[in-house]
Amino acid sequence: MGTFDGPGLRYVVFLQGCPFKCLYCANPDTIDPVGESKETDASYILEQAISMKPFFGKRGGITFSGGEPTVQAEALVPLFRQLKEAGLHICVDSNGAVWNKHVEELFSLADLVLLDVKQINNARHEHITGRPNSRTLETAEWLEQHNHPFWLRYVLVPGLSDFEEDLRALGEHFAGYKCIERVELLPYHRLGVHKYEAMGWAYQLPDTKENTPEQLKKAEDILREYFPQLVVN
Repeated sequence: MGTFDGPGLRYVVFLQGCPFKCLYCANPDTIDPVGESKETDASYILEQAISMKPFFGKRGGITFSGGEPTVQAEALVPLFRQLKEAGLHICVDSNGAVWNKHVEELFSLADLVLLDVKQINNARHEHITGRPNSRTLETAEWLEQHNHPFWLRYVLVPGLSDFEEDLRALGEHFAGYKCIERVELLPYHRLGVHKYEAMGWAYQLPDTKENTPEQLKKAEDILREYFPQLVVN
């Protein structure tokens, strides 16, 4: 159960597999498409979500996160249809890096997409994730063109995504979008470091500190010029 992965109280399902390898990934155990997870039957997720429905109220529901949920889009589409039939609100937390007919159908069935934009500057995006940002920006454009509501999420990492010129470029790129219901500025954290240690991996940002209040306030002030719907989490 979570309260930071979409509106209201959410049943959050974390899925394996992600095409990005973000330097600060908080869930490195979900990057591999198999990892140490056991396959979960879709009927179990459906039963769990329906059983929790009384707790969701008018705003809550189910959120698919990861990893990157769209990696498993084809398998998720039938489950999404069943969840919709059961009257459940569906969120997809996505980096927008995967696109095919199954992803398009998945987003069409979802009530809300939480789109994680790692960096508007493509060179820095590639440094952070190992991939260009073009597919993510095209995903955002598809959501806008199809009048599909989404939240824009941006992690403020010192020395990687906190440059003023990039924050302003992000604002200028998305300022005209009408389907962005909320913009979330997410502080950088080190909560996943212990997972790297457990997996025997080296954490790639050992010297990067969490944001100071001054750094957060500066970024907030810049982004609020473009996004009145900005929220700092």
